[in-house]
Amino acid sequence: QVQLVESGGGLVQGGGSLRLSCVASGRTFSIFAMAWFRQAPGKEREFVATINWSGESTFFADSVKGRFTISRDNAKNTVYLQMNSLKPEDSAVYYCAARRLGSASTRYEAYSDWGQGTQVTVSS
Repeated sequence: QVQLVESGGGLVQGGGSLRLSCVASGRTFSIFAMAWFRQAPGKEREFVATINWSGESTFFADSVKGRFTISRDNAKNTVYLQMNSLKPEDSAVYYCAARRLGSASTRYEAYSDWGQGTQVTVSS
C-alpha cells in the first residue's frame, strides 16, 4: 500500500498563491500516475489536476486551468500543486491520489491510494 502525506495548505488572501506537496512512501512512485482532488463542505470530491508517471502529460479541471500547475520529482517521491491567482471558490480540502498505472486519469475511481488531505482556505 502506498502512503501519501500532503502538506502546504493554509489560509491565503484571494489572488495569492500556495504550493501543495504530497510525499509518497514506497519505491514504485515513479511508475504511478498522480492527481489532486478537492472537496468543499457539502460538495462532492472533484478532480483538480493529474500527471502521468514521467511528468510529460498533465490535465486540469477547467476551473483551475491557467492558474494551477502540477509537477513531480520522482527522485523525491513527491508531487506538487502550484496554485496561483487563488479564489474563494478554491477553498476546500485538497487530496493527493496515486494510481497504480502510469497513465493519467481524471476519474476518481482510477485512483487506489489517497492521502488524508490538507485544508486550503482563500479569503475574499
